[in-house]
Amino acid sequence: MLKRRSFWVILVACLLVAGVAAAMLKKQNHAPVIPASQPAVTFMEFLPSDVTQVNEHELRQLLPLSGSLRAVNQASVKAKVPGEVREVLVREGEAVKTGQILIKMDVSDYQARVDQAKGALQAARGQLEIATKTRDNNKALLDKGFISKTAFDNAESQFDIARANVESAKGALDVAQKALADTIIRAPISGLVSSRTVQPGEKVSADNRLLDVVDLNQMEMEAAVPAGDIMHVALGQEVQVRVEGMPKPIAGKVVRINPATQAGSRSIMVYIQIDNPQGALRVGMFGEAQLTIAKKSGVLSVPQSAIQTEAGNTFVYAIENSKLVRKPVTLGMRGDDGDGAAVEIADGLSRGAQIVKTNLGSLRVGTTVKFAQAGNPAVTNSSKAAAQ
Repeated sequence: MLKRRSFWVILVACLLVAGVAAAMLKKQNHAPVIPASQPAVTFMEFLPSDVTQVNEHELRQLLPLSGSLRAVNQASVKAKVPGEVREVLVREGEAVKTGQILIKMDVSDYQARVDQAKGALQAARGQLEIATKTRDNNKALLDKGFISKTAFDNAESQFDIARANVESAKGALDVAQKALADTIIRAPISGLVSSRTVQPGEKVSADNRLLDVVDLNQMEMEAAVPAGDIMHVALGQEVQVRVEGMPKPIAGKVVRINPATQAGSRSIMVYIQIDNPQGALRVGMFGEAQLTIAKKSGVLSVPQSAIQTEAGNTFVYAIENSKLVRKPVTLGMRGDDGDGAAVEIADGLSRGAQIVKTNLGSLRVGTTVKFAQAGNPAVTNSSKAAAQ
């Protein structure tokens, strides 16, 4: 009995061991295969547009300004006398010359006044002629003792009154003739008609605004400068003005500075003169100007985006012997080198050095650098991997 019980115990133990072994073998067969680790990236690819060479540039410190354009010479054509408008000879956009007839008004009333003034002058001259003869005759009689001194003085007073009446009639005729001439309205300056507010048949009063004429040969931009920056502005300073619709900046200069601040904004108006020989600029166009505060020529400069800062130290990433290196630099003036925001390199780089001009974050120094073709989708991924 004892031997039989031992036999069964041993049999059960063997079966348990076999089951455990089979389960472990099955688990090993279904375990995931761990792939071999990929090799680390050992180079970095750049696009040609990611790097630049250090060269000499003209560096300018700029003060941004903005404002609307207006013509330096412009004139409002107004009615000098009241009356009815008979003809308007020009329209908006037409070129006119100084003295050209623009508007004709009804002259009938003013011609009648001239005729009346001429008649009054003729009558006054007749009275003067009579008074002159009377005075001369009385003087001869006075010399012979036929009349008293009082009688002669009366004749001379009548002569003086007649002469004054002639002068007054002349003045009245001049006024009438001027009013008649003012019914013909002429261009005060040469330029283009920018607005017309009158039509034939309308009755206008004196000083009514009828037309506007602008001369586009000389334009200026009126720009507000903060009071804190006005000390940097001086007459004759160079300005580069970008005007909407114009492909290139236009050169200008500061010609006037307002002596008073503007109410509310406390800014000071500055007037920038711009040449417009082709007449491409128009009144009311919006311009953005870059006022040159300071200028340095022939200085080494790099894009502002290339400058890196760490723990108060400034540096750039450069490429030397196809390797990425870190170059500490000493900075000078900040400004614009014609291609955008730039910084002067006072020390740390030499002319022709190749640097990374785009801020790609912290890069791995010593990494081999390769250049890829633009549009290669693998460039971005490999660059990120090398920077990590």
